Amino acid sequence: MKKETGEKKQSSKFIKETGSQRKSLDEINGTIEVPEDKGYFRTLLAYTGPGALIAVGYMDPGNWITSIGGGASFKYTLLSVVLLSSLIAMLLQAMSARLGIVTGRDLAQLTRERTSKWAGLGLWVITELAIMATDIAEIIGSGIALELLFGFPLIVGITITAFDVLILLFLMKLGFHKIEAIVATLVAVILFVFAYEVFLSKPDALGVLGGYVPRAQILTNQPMLYLALGIVGATVMPHDLYLGSSISQTRKYDIHDEASVRKTIRFTIADSNIQLTLAFVVNSLLLILGAALFFGTHSDLGRFADLFNALNNSKIVGAIASPMLSMLFAIALLASGQSSTITGTLAGQIIMEGFIHLRMPLWAQRLLTRLLSITPVLIFAVYYHGNEAKIEGLLTLSQVFLSVALPFAMIPLIIFTSDKKLMGVFANRPWVKYTSWVVAVILIILNLQLIWTTLV
Repeated sequence: MKKETGEKKQSSKFIKETGSQRKSLDEINGTIEVPEDKGYFRTLLAYTGPGALIAVGYMDPGNWITSIGGGASFKYTLLSVVLLSSLIAMLLQAMSARLGIVTGRDLAQLTRERTSKWAGLGLWVITELAIMATDIAEIIGSGIALELLFGFPLIVGITITAFDVLILLFLMKLGFHKIEAIVATLVAVILFVFAYEVFLSKPDALGVLGGYVPRAQILTNQPMLYLALGIVGATVMPHDLYLGSSISQTRKYDIHDEASVRKTIRFTIADSNIQLTLAFVVNSLLLILGAALFFGTHSDLGRFADLFNALNNSKIVGAIASPMLSMLFAIALLASGQSSTITGTLAGQIIMEGFIHLRMPLWAQRLLTRLLSITPVLIFAVYYHGNEAKIEGLLTLSQVFLSVALPFAMIPLIIFTSDKKLMGVFANRPWVKYTSWVVAVILIILNLQLIWTTLV
């Protein structure tokens, strides 16, 4: 009991020392009221929102290519990877939320404070590259959706996405809860579209269930491993760990009151797990759709335009083909790209403020983070103008890079949340600590194997 009290004091001391520093996402930190003694479901509703922003990162356009491609190439086998990735995501996001709520700091701030200058700089560079890799999928996905829906040239569509950050600035003036509601609506659109399309495709139910059983061949088949790591990278997003540690602090609570902190953690994690379950369903639907429609017949359909056209081609998808299916696909793609853009831009701000203490007007800061991400994509799009297959080929590569970058966010997160001096009574339980380390080590080994086999 004395030991536990000491841990609480140490945690409280850390909070007081850092409390005078700038808060993470200061303009929205602690701005949303939550009810007291209003019953479980009304309280959960008040905490619902951050989980939707987190979940969006797990169903962005990068997931579409890897999941649909995984189904088209290997049928239902990689569903087990989708399941394991989703469970890992739930574990990591729970740790991320707990870190932010207990310390009042986000992962980027803590990483910079607790590493040397050069180590912090190296981690910042890797994290910025991960943000760029994330934005590649969002920008290309949104640009292609605009091309499919309105006929805009791809470069024009990509350029338009550079200014969608202004939409976020407008939404921020309406209140963060409004942003959460809009993103949740976009998530519902994506879920509805793919549930409907999978229902029409009539997948093999037993095959789907069998797909959730892990297979050893995933580790020995190099093309399958490449796609599996792409799915992991697309599902477990490094930037979401930084985002989760920040937006978990948007609800009002007393950081010095253990009961208040415990309640906030409980409801924040419940919201996160519910929304990530929806993301798991969406990713499963994507893979099932790819397997049901394209496996063994058109497994090379890896581009968004190909998929859009295939859904309107009876020779490929049979009697269910219709222009409406194609349009729904493009609308869901645009919804995915735009909702992911909102969260990606917020994560970019968190990372810049936390790692390099960037101080500039909010609109300029958000525009800068967006331009840093969009510039490489525009250069690539101009260079390969007219060759959309090459441009979309960036997507799978970007998702594999995210898988490679993930341990650089995971390891600091595990270290910080396992530190009893920092977290007090809220430090990781032994099973959480050791499970997360096992996951990190396995992921690092798989990434090294992939790099080695690719080079050789």
